[in-house]
Parts: sequence; structure tokens; C-alpha cells
Amino acid sequence: MNAADKREQAKQEVERARLMSDVRGFLAVLRRAPAELLPFDWVKYLSPEGEHQLGVQPIEVDRIIGSVDRYREFDRHYLPREKHLDERWIGVRSAQLQGKELPPIQVYEVGGRYFVKDGNHRVSVARRQGQKYIDASVIRLQVPVPLSGDEDLRDIIIKGEYARFLRVTRLGELVPGHRPVLFTTPGRYDKLLDHIRTRQYYLDRKPGREGLPPVTWEEAVESWYRRLYLRIIHKIEDHDVMLRFPGRTEADLYLWIMDHRYFLTEQAGHDVGSEQATVDFSERHAPPLYRRVGQRVRLLLGGKVHPTV
Repeated sequence: MNAADKREQAKQEVERARLMSDVRGFLAVLRRAPAELLPFDWVKYLSPEGEHQLGVQPIEVDRIIGSVDRYREFDRHYLPREKHLDERWIGVRSAQLQGKELPPIQVYEVGGRYFVKDGNHRVSVARRQGQKYIDASVIRLQVPVPLSGDEDLRDIIIKGEYARFLRVTRLGELVPGHRPVLFTTPGRYDKLLDHIRTRQYYLDRKPGREGLPPVTWEEAVESWYRRLYLRIIHKIEDHDVMLRFPGRTEADLYLWIMDHRYFLTEQAGHDVGSEQATVDFSERHAPPLYRRVGQRVRLLLGGKVHPTV
């Protein structure tokens, strides 16, 4: 096959790739799922600390989820979306077909995923050909939370709040291997910090602490996680509460149940405990079965959960 034939093959391939992008875009609209690459600008919400040059190394093509400045020109599968991209795409694919060595791309690594700084067309061609790895010059931005590649802007904002929560609490150092504390809506981590401050206040005033040093922030964090948060989470598991609230997380339910516990305690005049609060909340506030089924179907169509009722 001569150079002209290889160029013609590349031309046909890019046309099929754009057609596939249109099909995926249509399906994404039906599923209400994000179809675009993540803009690198969103990384600022994660408040990265430190930048490290890792040099050139092979990276997984499937872990590339965004772009610095070309995120509108490719879909989330790195298929080209615009006809004006064809010539660059054809050039890269033709060079590949001719056996020419392509230079490494340049990427930022953030939370175990990659954003392309230079080399978007090379990534698109590699992805389309089913290539598993591509050489890249990697700059790592340090963040304490992983990315999945399925995030939208709200998800990134929530993960940024989680990153700040982890830095303030140092939970990863104090409780290695702790369960992820994830929310589905922004603005919740400040409430957890209030819980920890309240825990610190009451631990300091427990009988028998007279004359002892004040309870440290670190002690309060660990006590909150082990004695309050995990206790509620275990009750949630014991009573299969998660099944009754599709699309919600353990942390969502923890906050709701703690608020409900306060409500029940005010009514009863004494602390009702974590188990009664969990069971009563689930019985009173779980959506009816038909609504749960509908929620699960919508989540399943959006690729969010397995079809378990």
C-alpha cells in the first residue's frame, strides 16, 4: 500500500470516527450522561498541591479523560467531533500506517487520570485503533482524591470539597484505609467538620478528664470516624438501608440519620441511639418501591448503578 492509499484509508477512518461520535453523542443525550471531555480548568476545584515532572513513560490510553484546550473538539471517547479536525487526524493516522515514530504526547496526571496538554489527535487515533498504551511526558498534580473519568462539574466540585476535607482532617494519615466519605451534593463536608468540632468539645468535657490535656483535633477526628461515622455506617449495612435510597451514598445517609437522631432525641428527651435513628429514618423517609424502581432505571440508563432494587 503506497502513501496515497494509506492517506485514503486514514480519511475513511476519520469519517467513520466522526459518525461514531455523532451516534455516541445521541445516546449520551438519551441517557443524560456527559459526552464531553473534561476541561483541565476544572482541576482548580481540586486545589492541587505541588507539581512533579515524571518524565516520559507509557500511560493507559483509557485513563485519558480530558484536555487542556481541545476538550470541545473531541467527545469523551476521544472521537473527533468537528470536520475541521480531519486533516490533522488523517496526518497522524497516515504517519502511523507508514510506520513513522510519533513523539510522546504531553499530559497532566490528576488523581490517577490524564489531561492532554499536547497531542490530542495522537490520542484520538490511538483510542480509535484500540491502542492500550501511549508514550507521554507526564506532569503530576498532587490531589488526595481519585478521578474516575465519569465526572461532571458538580462531581468535580464535590471531589474538591472532599480533597480539602481530607487535608483539614488528615483522615488518611489517622485512619489508613478508611472508607471513602463521599457525597452526592456540594456543601456537605463543612457539616462533617462541625460534627468533629462538636465531638472534640464533648470529649473534652467527659467525666474523669479533669486535669488532662485538651483533646487534640487529631483525637477528635479519629474518635468521630470510629465512634460516630462508622457506627452509623454499620447500622446502615445491618439494615440494608442503602437499597432503599438509590443513587445516594453512605455519607449522604449518615448526615440525614444524624439529623434524624437529633430530632428523635428532642422528642424522646434522651438519646435514642444510632440503631433506632437508622431504622426509624429508613422506615419514615425511604421512597416508595415504585419510585425506587424508577430511580434505579434512570441511574442504570446513565451508567451509574447496577440494576438492583
